[in-house]
Amino acid sequence: MTPRITVVGSINLDLVARCKRLPRPGETVSGATFARYPGGKGANQAVACARLGATVTMIGAVGPDSLADEALAGLREGDVALDLHASTKPTGIAVVLVDAAGETEIVVAPGANTDVHDVELAEHDAVLCQLEIPDRAVESAWEACSGVFCLNAAPARAVAVDPDLTVVNRYELEALSRRDGLVAVTLGEEGAVLLEDGEEVARAAPPRVDAVDGTAAGDAFTACLLVSLLEKREYGDSLERACAAGALAASRHGAQPSLPTTAEIDALLS
Repeated sequence: MTPRITVVGSINLDLVARCKRLPRPGETVSGATFARYPGGKGANQAVACARLGATVTMIGAVGPDSLADEALAGLREGDVALDLHASTKPTGIAVVLVDAAGETEIVVAPGANTDVHDVELAEHDAVLCQLEIPDRAVESAWEACSGVFCLNAAPARAVAVDPDLTVVNRYELEALSRRDGLVAVTLGEEGAVLLEDGEEVARAAPPRVDAVDGTAAGDAFTACLLVSLLEKREYGDSLERACAAGALAASRHGAQPSLPTTAEIDALLS
């Protein structure tokens, strides 16, 4: 059965500058290149789920400006159903710096994303949220969820929900108010570990790739882990596939353009 996933989250336009190294405080680094991509953790994860074969609905908000269509382009190309909340604020923007090793620094101006609050959900098998939207939107989605509730708790802060699956990096783990259920902790080049009620149940290392841009690696990981678990794959297999998805995304430029398909993950792991 095709998983039905509703994503409640942010929709941004990413403004990306690539440079040899990231600037130090107060320093200007020249010689960069520039590109624009659809982004936002919510939209990235919605597109990622769709590329992995899920039927996806995206709940979010964009502004009444010229940037909105550009921010929504990847969702529309991915056949993601859109449920957009009205907003008079500008479309969300992320300013992304990427160095030669693929490391990033990101500053987000959320704009219209702050106008996502109470939500109504279509029929679903899972709901996927992140923390680039107000707490009330996440809490409303959790309250209305009748399936699996997955939270990618980034940017890190405590929220009054009890997810079935939580995805964090090692630093975001410290901010979790609850650590029961399934918790996936990403460890960068070391891979990831999956905990169930605090006990390790799986561990996986990513395939070796040449990393060029880590912007959407975590989004690819989160989406692939959720889809794999909804497909009733074993914990170890699901985590291995999620690490492969994150590695593939890190080996490509841009957020949504980097997100892999099921066939690409299968080929990398074969």
